Amino acid sequence: MTALPDWMALPPEGLSAAEYEALPEAVCRRIEIVDGAIVVTPAPRRSHQKIVRRLAEELALAAGPELTVDFDVDLRLRDVPLLNRRPNIVVYDSALPDEAVLRPQHCLLVVEVMSPGSVTADQTDKPAEYAAAGIEHFWRIEREPQDDRRLTAFRCRLDPTTRLYAPARADTGKLAVSDPVDLRIDFESLL
Repeated sequence: MTALPDWMALPPEGLSAAEYEALPEAVCRRIEIVDGAIVVTPAPRRSHQKIVRRLAEELALAAGPELTVDFDVDLRLRDVPLLNRRPNIVVYDSALPDEAVLRPQHCLLVVEVMSPGSVTADQTDKPAEYAAAGIEHFWRIEREPQDDRRLTAFRCRLDPTTRLYAPARADTGKLAVSDPVDLRIDFESLL
């Protein structure tokens, strides 16, 4: 039996923001923190990463200089108990200094590309957390079960009254939006 690494031994109140920030970067890249608990995330498949990278590149071209598009970065949704997610793609205010913690008020859009191991998190948990934090736009990209070469983008917009996401549209094959950025893309170019 393999012993757990020291960084996985949590105090009863869970991992604090300071304890998380003290972890090595290599550890942080593979975990998320939900209510202070460590959630280990498996390395995504290459096809998943290709979609993320290509969509991030398209978003970056559409975003202009006032917005930054990143992938595989921490997003601090709450400090106590610590809620730290790593969205597949995040679009945020370019004025944010590199050393500053990325928080919901800096973000305009988060995108999750669903994988077989992240269905519940991507369809239920993360959208609820992002909406409660006040992030205006959420997109979830899914592969069709019968045809993994066919993508659908489920786009949602925050209802400021309920702080829940309201479905805006489901796009299959192509995406044409003017909000939060002006973007037109054929999904085949992401595969």
